[in-house]
Amino acid sequence: MLQTVKPKNARSKRVLEAREPKLVENEKTTLFLRGTSASKIVQDAIGDLHALKKPNAVKFQKKNAVHPFEDASALEFFSRKNDASLMVFASDSKKRPHNLTFVRFFDYQMLDMVELGIDGETFRKMSDFKNAKAGVGLKPMISFSGSIFENNPTYAQMKLLFLDFFHGNTVSEVDVESLQYMISISAADATDENPNPKIHFRTYMLKTMRSGHKLPRVELEEMGPRMDFKIGRIQEANPDLMKGAMQKAKGQEMRTKKNISIDPMGDKIGKIHVDRQDLGKLQTRKMKGLKKRSRGESDDGDNDIEMEDEDVDMGDDALPAVSPKRAKV
Repeated sequence: MLQTVKPKNARSKRVLEAREPKLVENEKTTLFLRGTSASKIVQDAIGDLHALKKPNAVKFQKKNAVHPFEDASALEFFSRKNDASLMVFASDSKKRPHNLTFVRFFDYQMLDMVELGIDGETFRKMSDFKNAKAGVGLKPMISFSGSIFENNPTYAQMKLLFLDFFHGNTVSEVDVESLQYMISISAADATDENPNPKIHFRTYMLKTMRSGHKLPRVELEEMGPRMDFKIGRIQEANPDLMKGAMQKAKGQEMRTKKNISIDPMGDKIGKIHVDRQDLGKLQTRKMKGLKKRSRGESDDGDNDIEMEDEDVDMGDDALPAVSPKRAKV
């Protein structure tokens, strides 16, 4: 039997009400943790990711003796206590150097997680790029380059993870002035020599330049961080838990209209049902030659007497007189 927590004061009551399920969920909070051993590279990496996720991010400075793939109960405790749906755990070991573990939660239970190893040679932190940075709390534009994100199930899961991580709050309209930076995620196609290619993570600032026309010319300038990930261990979600996470509330479901559908291109298609047509009553073009005669006209025609030339004797008097033509002078 589940234990019901009763609030002791107004403040705790507001906290419990804020955590209740809603039709429109709040923006997801991301928790950043570090293990007992964390290299300088992973510490800089979670620091830059924390800067991109502000203000909906919480970063812990203390070390935590946690092993996510062995026991995730400690991570679930942190998720419940901080009301966090996403988590990034930084660790470093001889077997898995510069390792980041991305974790997703549903109902404060571990949904799925994946390990991403950072290439230390190509890593560049945000402070290495001496240029302007994006403002706090702005939504980024995300670009995925490579067919592997559609064809490979592992990389398709990584695409969903990054979209969920940088999605932010749901808005109906976006101001053009708030589009200040872009996140580019790319990967090469898999080959026999390299079945698991690296994922290249880049962040760019948008700069508008004069073009001589009404629309400005847009250029991209890298602002950091620059990270190349190598996929490590993956723990997939429980099917029952994933089904509950993907379930939509009744108030958010779109009502399907009868005989109306939308094709993959986004065009609306409608079906029209017409009664069975009788071709015998089809109106054709009217022609005098095909006009039907009435019954009376057909009967009179049958009573007519046909006369032959031998039965009729015409004399000379019967012939009409022909008047001579006068010539004009």
